[in-house]
Amino acid sequence: ADLAAQIDRVLAVRPHVAVIMIGANDVTHSVRPQRSARLLADAVRRLREAGTEVVVGTCPDLGSVQPLGSLLRRYARRTSRELAAAQAIVVREEGGRAVPLGHLLSERFDQAPEIYFSADRFHPSALGYQACAEALLPEVLRAVGLLGDEDPEQPALPAAPTA
Repeated sequence: ADLAAQIDRVLAVRPHVAVIMIGANDVTHSVRPQRSARLLADAVRRLREAGTEVVVGTCPDLGSVQPLGSLLRRYARRTSRELAAAQAIVVREEGGRAVPLGHLLSERFDQAPEIYFSADRFHPSALGYQACAEALLPEVLRAVGLLGDEDPEQPALPAAPTA
C-alpha cells in the first residue's frame, strides 16, 4: 500500500539502481495478486522512466513459516508462488530484473528455520536477510554493469550455516 510513496521518496535522490523486496505483506493481508502486480508494475515503470535500474526480489515462500498450521502453510506457499510469478512477469515487462527469492531460498528457510527466521518466527533473521542479499547481488551487479550477462545466470549461494 505504501509502495508509490516509497518510490516518490526514492526518486528524489535519483538512484542508479533500486532494489525492491516485496510480496509477503500482500499475501498476509490478502491483496489480490493481480492488484499487487499492477502496483509493482507502476513502481518499476516510474523508476525505469527516471533512468533507474530496478531489481525486484519477488515474493518469498511464506509456506516456510513454521508457526502456521499445515493447511495455512500450503495456502501461503501456493499464494506466494502465484504472486511471485505475476511479479516476475510485470517486472520484466517494465524493464526490471526479477530475482525469484522463494525459489532460491525456500529450501534453506524450510530446513533451518531456527537460523533463517528471527525470534518472531515470521521475519528473516540477520542470516535470513543476508541470504536474500546474496541472492539479489548478482542482478544488482549486472544492473550497474559490474557483472556481464555472459556470467552464470545465478551464481551459487554460499553454503548454508549449520545449526
